[in-house]
Amino acid sequence: MNTSKDIIREKLQNYYSNIFEKELINEIVNNSFFRKINDGEILLDIGDNMTHIPLILDGAVKIIREDDNGDEIALYFLERGDTCAISFVNCINRSKSMFRGVTEKDTEAIFIPVELVDKWLQKYETWRHFIIDSYHMRLIEMVESIDSLAFMRLDDRLLKYLTDKVKIMRDNTLIITHQEIADDINTSRVVVSRLLKKLENEGKIQIRRNRIIIDNI
Repeated sequence: MNTSKDIIREKLQNYYSNIFEKELINEIVNNSFFRKINDGEILLDIGDNMTHIPLILDGAVKIIREDDNGDEIALYFLERGDTCAISFVNCINRSKSMFRGVTEKDTEAIFIPVELVDKWLQKYETWRHFIIDSYHMRLIEMVESIDSLAFMRLDDRLLKYLTDKVKIMRDNTLIITHQEIADDINTSRVVVSRLLKKLENEGKIQIRRNRIIIDNI
């Protein structure tokens, strides 16, 4: 019977063996824990104390920012091989999370204690590069989110959201409601329904009941 450490080692070998050296993988195996998170669960919530950061092994996580009125906007998605490096800053500063992470489908992740995350920055070059690269990617994605809000027309922003989500989900058929889309891009359901119909008339998507098919991705 496989132990928890055996499971973690096997999961790491499937993706991270070409990224991290053997010594670092051994430390991750000995100090982290593995968790399966069901579709739609909150992985991390706004105001949570940051004690661990996740390494995503499989699945997808949507990172959300919420304003004082409770309105939300989706900033970016995490998938296999990603970590929420933005949260790393909260961990180091022992501050509370500014983001909410919700799984978009069944997800597997390894959770690493923050005190080791900090220590490994000095000890392992591969870990340092991984965290810096992850932080850089998340920063680019946040800038793209800001640019889309400031400069893109809403129909273009909607299409970008749909195509980004298709790539993350690895399926050109999205099972999603108009209200869920409206929540993610911070507009109304009526506006989303109108723009989806426009995109369908342009031949860019196909609309089905609680499903949207995105072609030519």
